[in-house]
Amino acid sequence: MQIGPHTLETPLIVAPMAGVTDRPFRELCLRLGAGMAVSEMLLANPDVWDTQKTRMRMDHSAEGGLRSVQIAGADPEMMAFAARYNVEQGAQIVDINMGCPAKKVNKKLAGSALLRQPDLVRTICRAVVDAVEVPVTLKIRTGWDPDNRNGEEIARIAEDCGIAALAVHGRTRTDLYRGEAEYDTIRAIKQAVSIPVVANGDIDSPEKARYVLDYTGVDAVMIGRAAQGRPWIFREIRHFLETGTKLPPPEREEVRTLMNEHVTNLHQFYGAYLGARIARKHVGWYLDEEETGREFRKHFNALDCADAQLEALEAYFDGLG
Repeated sequence: MQIGPHTLETPLIVAPMAGVTDRPFRELCLRLGAGMAVSEMLLANPDVWDTQKTRMRMDHSAEGGLRSVQIAGADPEMMAFAARYNVEQGAQIVDINMGCPAKKVNKKLAGSALLRQPDLVRTICRAVVDAVEVPVTLKIRTGWDPDNRNGEEIARIAEDCGIAALAVHGRTRTDLYRGEAEYDTIRAIKQAVSIPVVANGDIDSPEKARYVLDYTGVDAVMIGRAAQGRPWIFREIRHFLETGTKLPPPEREEVRTLMNEHVTNLHQFYGAYLGARIARKHVGWYLDEEETGREFRKHFNALDCADAQLEALEAYFDGLG
C-alpha cells in the first residue's frame, strides 16, 4: 500500500485509539508485524495542549517507524495549524479524525459529527492538505446513521481535496461499537474512488482479515480493539496472508517477556507514577481471558509503584510454572 511517498511493507495498520495507542504500544505493534500505527487523537485547539499527556503525544521526533499523527477538530484554520505544528514535531503523515463517535467529541461538531456536513468536510480537508507538504489521510465511518450512509459522498470529496488515503470503520456514528461491522459500504467506497482505502471494524483474526481484504477489495485493514492485550495479532495475520497457514499462539514465556517489556516501556515513557497507572489497563487486557489472571488483576491494580508492578508480574508467571 502506498501513501504519498511512503510504502507499507504489509497491509496492516494499528487503529488510533485514545488512551491506548501511545508510543510504547505503537512501537510494540510495529515490531510484531504492523505496517503502520496511527497515533492517539490530538485535538486541534491549542488551548488544550498545555498538559503533560498532550505534550508527550506531540513529540514524534524520537519515534521509530512511519509517524502518522491523527488530529481532530471542526475549525479549518485550527486544523491547518495543528497539522503544521505536528509536522514540525516530526509527523510524516497527518490523519484527520472524522470517525470518532464519542459524545464529548461530537458535541463540538468534530469526529463523526462532521459527516452530517459535507461542505465543512471539504473545507477542512482542503485546509489541511494545503497546510502541509506531507500526505494527509482521513478516517471516517460509513455515515451518520443507518438511514444516512453517505460514506461514498465523503470519500469522493476527500479524493477531490487531495486526501492520500481513506480509512473507513464499518459502522455509523449512531452504531457506536454495537452490533457487527458491515463491509458492503466499504466495498462501495473502494469502487467509488481511486485513492487507497483501508477497512476497519471487527477484524479480529487472520481469517477475518483475509475475508475483508478479498470481499471489499481494499488496500489494507486497520485493527484496533482486537490488538489490546494481543499485539501479536499483526504477526499472526501477516503470516496467514503470506502463507495461508496459521501461526500457533505465542508461548507463555514470550507473553511474559512482551508484557514485561511493555510495562517497563510505559514506566519509562510516562514516568513511574503515571506509567504505573496506565500499565494497569494493558495488563488487564493481556490477562483478560486467563482464569488465573482475575485475582491477580485486582492485586496488580492496587499497586502504585513501578518496581512493585514488575515484581508482581514476575511472581505471577513464576507461579504458573
